[in-house]
Amino acid sequence: MSTGTAPVPAPVRLLDDASVDELHRAAEEILTAFGTSATSPELLRRVRESAAALGPAIRRQCRPVDTDAGLFVLRGLRVDDARIGDTPGSWRTAGDSGAHHDIALLLLATVMGDPIAWEGQQEGRFVHNIVPAPGHEREQTGASSSVLLSPHTEDAFHPGRAHLLMLTCMRNHDAIATTAASVRRVRLDDATVEELTRPALPILPDDAYAEAQGFAGEPPRVPALWRSADGLTLRFDPAYTPLADATPAYRAAYRRLEEELARVSVAVSLSPGDVLVVDNDLVVHGRVPFTARYDGTDRWLKRASVRVPGRRTRPAAEAAEHGYGQAAIEAHAAEAHAA
Repeated sequence: MSTGTAPVPAPVRLLDDASVDELHRAAEEILTAFGTSATSPELLRRVRESAAALGPAIRRQCRPVDTDAGLFVLRGLRVDDARIGDTPGSWRTAGDSGAHHDIALLLLATVMGDPIAWEGQQEGRFVHNIVPAPGHEREQTGASSSVLLSPHTEDAFHPGRAHLLMLTCMRNHDAIATTAASVRRVRLDDATVEELTRPALPILPDDAYAEAQGFAGEPPRVPALWRSADGLTLRFDPAYTPLADATPAYRAAYRRLEEELARVSVAVSLSPGDVLVVDNDLVVHGRVPFTARYDGTDRWLKRASVRVPGRRTRPAAEAAEHGYGQAAIEAHAAEAHAA
């Protein structure tokens, strides 16, 4: 069975100048009103109202991923390198750095779905700062730098993980690439797919979730692949999957999937203002190694995670998972239910 073709460059959707002006103006009005990008119920309500008023051109470019690549780059936003200040030394010290762009990303995320935050990550913020941090160079987290960040599903350990991952580039002087590979482009035989659709192994919480790593519950076994109504999808994080506990047949199938994802992988070097949108059920993402300078000029991304209400692309068995005690907070769930 062939499930893919040769890799192609990331599709680009260009926002016109009027749409960019509209989005930046809405973000600036919210920032002026609240003086911060730290989310509160009032700020989130204003974001939802402002996102609902954005024009059709923005909505058209924010339509769902519609190719087997499983991703696109939204291009056209403006980032003033001098105005945003130095790249923060870590997410802990970032505070309101680039606050205007936090809100712009939240607006876009709200057009696409419902942004989520994690109680156990980056103090429950809805927009995360992804920067290299001293002492974390070799971890498998966004704070690393000197190692390859292995291709993975975002928050693969959790049943409430995002449907969409959004990465906005603030600074990338060294053209450091984000890697991405779509399961819709791999070539796997039926036997390999069948092996990987068995719930054989758990996916454990990554190092960004210290509290979850101490959870006492039995780790649930989950499939790496499954067939949704529109095609093959995946849940994949080899760095946190105990493959040594699997059968030889399962390890061989998993290795074959890894090889195929590497074969179809693309490197996306984001420029300031680019927003990479990744379908988290189709695409694994990572990052190439680099040498951090810690001088205020290092790569700086902002990250938002989005659930798409009503989307049905995952096995029903996920509803019984404990999520290692981690809870996701939906930005607009209460307002949506009240509407």
